[in-house]
Order: sequence, then structure tokens, then C-alpha cells
Amino acid sequence: MPSTPAKPPRLTGEGLHAGYESRRVLDGVDLAVAEGKLTVLLGPNGSGKSTLLKTLARTLTPSAGRVCLDGEDIHRRNTREVAQRLGLLPQGPSAPEGLTVRQLVGMGRFPHQRLWRQDAERDARAIREAMAYTDVTDFAERSVDALSGGQRQRCWIAMVLAQQTDLILLDEPTTFLDLKVQVDLLELLSRLAHEHGRTLLLVLHDLNLAAAYADRLVMMRDGRIVASGTPREVFTASHLKRVFDLDAHVLEDPETGSPICVPHRRPRTPAGSPNVQRRCVS
Repeated sequence: MPSTPAKPPRLTGEGLHAGYESRRVLDGVDLAVAEGKLTVLLGPNGSGKSTLLKTLARTLTPSAGRVCLDGEDIHRRNTREVAQRLGLLPQGPSAPEGLTVRQLVGMGRFPHQRLWRQDAERDARAIREAMAYTDVTDFAERSVDALSGGQRQRCWIAMVLAQQTDLILLDEPTTFLDLKVQVDLLELLSRLAHEHGRTLLLVLHDLNLAAAYADRLVMMRDGRIVASGTPREVFTASHLKRVFDLDAHVLEDPETGSPICVPHRRPRTPAGSPNVQRRCVS
């Protein structure tokens, strides 16, 4: 039986140059975000990951090149139209003091509302479904700022889901969270892609979690893409060295087959050895 051809990407960046004031960050980046997949951007601090995400999301205007959404330059579409097609969760979002979870999730419906045309029933259904999917229904009437970090992050993801877009971009959604909470969030995002056909682009820092959950990995350094492909193709010792200057073994998870990096450890010098003595007195 012939395989189903891959859908053409709806979000692409072509020859992107972007930065802040006089500092250029992106240096001619080309990227097509794979449809119905979870793609992760990886790279050291300052490599351009967040800048690329902001440029693709239309919150940062490139100095050269263009971003295309559904085949058209994203800057030729108005903000409301883009928000109906693309959801963005920036790094470290904050909610107004006293805002309840239901109110926060309801903010995701703004792109679909008009003064002269509102569908309260559809909005309420979208909010209920988003809260149920992210398991925050029990917190609906609680203040967002009274929740734990992991609970708050689920609420923000629920807000993006209530927006009902097929394209979702998230900038470091697991930062500062406990490992178990990070895993739970990545499981949730993975299901969005694999069970609901959403297209996700994430910026992550944890190398092994990225390799475990990504369908596609994009490694960046100095404003350029160094490698892009499946985790097996990209997550190699040579790429880790080139991108992160990290000496590591890359092993295979015996259960999932995902690549895992184990940093090289320098051999310990026994206490009292001549080398230690020399270093202590030098």
C-alpha cells in the first residue's frame, strides 16, 4: 500500500536575517516547519533559537528574507488573521494579578471574536476542551498566580489550545520546572502532534529530553542552522561537539531507540598523587 505523501509545510522561513538594533543574530536561515510533527530548536545560549521563533511568529521583523504562512508573506496578513492560524507561547509569560484560570484560557479566544459577531457557545466549548486536555479544569476558578509552576504552564498551554490553531510555537515551555513536570508537559505536547495533527515548534535546553520527544531536531550555532533532521540523524557526537563544544558519547535508549548523550568525564586523579600535590603548591 503506497504511503501517504507528506503535507507541504505551512510555515517557512527563507533567507532570514534578524536581530536587535545593531546586533545581527540570524544569518541567512532557511527553515520549513514539518507538518503534524514536533520540531525542537536546540543550541547554546545566543545561538538564535528564540530569535528564529520570534521571527517565524511575526513578533520580530527580519531585516532580510521572509516568513511565509500558507504560501503568503506573514507580514502581509493582519495580526488577527495570523493569530487565527498560529499560536505562540513566549518565554516566561505573566498573567495580570488575580486573573482566574478560566479567564486566562478564555484570552485564547480573542482572535475569533468580533464586536458584531460572537459565538459564546463555541467559545465556552473551546475553553472547556482546552482545560480538559491540559488537566486544569479543577483549577478553573482559582487565581493563576496561586498555582505551581507546572500548573501555570499547563494553563498557558490551555490558552494557546483555546486559540484553536494548527500551528503552535513555544519558547522554552519547560524552563525552571522539575524533571517530572517537564516530562508530563512534553508528553502532552507530543500527543497534540501525534494524535491531533498539530504542528509544533519548541525551543528547549535539555538535550536528552529534546532527542526523546522530537520528531525533528534543528541544531543552531552563531545564528545559523548546523544540522536538521530526525534525532538519529542530528543527535550525534560530532554535532554535539560542533554546536555545544560538548564531548559526549551518544548511546541508544534500549526501550525507545532514542539517542542519549552521556558527557565524557575526565578521569579522577587519586588524592595524594604527585599531580595533585604539584597543583596544590603551584
